[in-house]
Amino acid sequence: MTGDGSITSVADVPDDSTFLFTVRNTETDERKEAILVRLNDEHNDDEDAITGWLNYCQHFTHIKLDKGSGAPMRDGELVCANHGAYFESDTGRCTYGPCEGAYLTELDLEIEDGTVSLADDDYEFVATGPMETDDLDLSSKSNYEF
Repeated sequence: MTGDGSITSVADVPDDSTFLFTVRNTETDERKEAILVRLNDEHNDDEDAITGWLNYCQHFTHIKLDKGSGAPMRDGELVCANHGAYFESDTGRCTYGPCEGAYLTELDLEIEDGTVSLADDDYEFVATGPMETDDLDLSSKSNYEF
């Protein structure tokens, strides 16, 4: 951990997927996964425009969008592979699926001199990549709705 909130270089954020990293909630000390998304579509001509979101679908919040190999993207939107929900890359709003109208949790970022840094008072950058351990016990949870 760098201590200054630096996550990665702008060049390391993929054009067609996500960049996975881990943050710590400064109030609760809970670790969560987060993603960076490059915004390069017809609505945004800034090649360095990047957004950050917590890495959890809003339909079932224990489901991760990026499972370690990049979240699927389609027409500039993030796709939840479990539920088929689509999220706008720039706003985090679900445009299609079981959580339509819900929003991903945004992280405040700063981009300076080609480096993406976390600038969110609620979270502290921990490391790139997924959390070391996932404390969720999913053995009794079901993703089926009745």
